[in-house]
Amino acid sequence: MKFKVDEFRSWKHKCITLLGMSGVGKTYLSEMLRRNDWFHYSGDYRIGTRYLNEHILDLIKAHAMRDPFLRDLLRRDWIAIHNNIKVTDLGPVLSFVGKLGNPERGGLPLGEFNRRQALYREAEIAAMMDVPDFVRKAQEIYSYPHLINDVGGSLCELDEPRVIDLLAKHSLILYIRVPEADEIKLIQRAQADPKPLYYRPEFLRAALKDYLSVHGLDYVAEVDPDDFTRWVFPRLFHSRVPRYEAIARPYGYTVSSEDVARVRDEQDFLQLIESAIGQAETPVFDPQLK
Repeated sequence: MKFKVDEFRSWKHKCITLLGMSGVGKTYLSEMLRRNDWFHYSGDYRIGTRYLNEHILDLIKAHAMRDPFLRDLLRRDWIAIHNNIKVTDLGPVLSFVGKLGNPERGGLPLGEFNRRQALYREAEIAAMMDVPDFVRKAQEIYSYPHLINDVGGSLCELDEPRVIDLLAKHSLILYIRVPEADEIKLIQRAQADPKPLYYRPEFLRAALKDYLSVHGLDYVAEVDPDDFTRWVFPRLFHSRVPRYEAIARPYGYTVSSEDVARVRDEQDFLQLIESAIGQAETPVFDPQLK
């Protein structure tokens, strides 16, 4: 949605979609707003508890069945396995997505990795398509006046226009960009603790080809999973920036992660959005048009 400042102020039931890389402050804002009577809709939590739940459990059970003791207990229904996914701890989702590379080092073969990537993409699309229904649920069932949509950093990778159209129709999209001076810090944090990531298929093919060439490797099975994840992250980061901007320009508003770091309460957050709306309303002076 696009607004004038006064229209945004009078918007009775606000719905904000936070867009940007992991680490820019989306979850920080969401948790702060949840304490101020906002419904926190976490896309990755919805993915894990609804759309990938059975796949995750199947993976866990398949590993458990390799152990004779656990195999017997599972086959006799003497034990049950459940996910314990939390908004602040999405470990089972990350474990399912996994990392590409040598299985002996915890990696996944290319075929299995691509299968899980495809499942994650479909799950993220489905989770985003649920947003309008959760806007209704937040108000009618849980009595929350507003909703904050905390989306995964891979939203810009989905190449699914209907998702962006739907979010733009039902929410204000707020893109949190990383200032150039902070890019290195964010990249270093991600490389210090490499986590499983979603990659567009074309991006992955090109990046993997380059990685194998640079490191003199012939097969994916030779790839160190953590090393590849560290190596590819800067490339992924810089490929996502123009994609975020292509969403924010026509559909939303942009603020910086520095601005977000200064937000301390709901009022600060609302003022930040109003400032972004105000800047978008102000014409940019072009001396050549004088």
